[in-house]
Amino acid sequence: MSPLHLCFYSAFTLSSLGLAFHRTHLVSALLCLESMMLSMYIALSVWPVENQMATSTLAPVLMLTFSACEAGTGLAMLVATTRTHGSDQLHNLNLLQC
Repeated sequence: MSPLHLCFYSAFTLSSLGLAFHRTHLVSALLCLESMMLSMYIALSVWPVENQMATSTLAPVLMLTFSACEAGTGLAMLVATTRTHGSDQLHNLNLLQC
């Protein structure tokens, strides 16, 4: 395994562990999701260059599009939650009351 692959795998693993264990604020969860998407985007950008394939160059653009949509949706949820509940702490959210 090359050091570049180890870096991608460790970045994805650390961000998923951060999402699993540090769920106090919605902002921290969104940042962990964005770091996961960033590591996946960089891995998809480097993969066609390493394999010398020109057919897989559209995949990073699609990943970046979905990442931007996810970030916009997450920020909209953050603003709506802060307006209705007064804070972005996840323990204040109860989906059974909606």
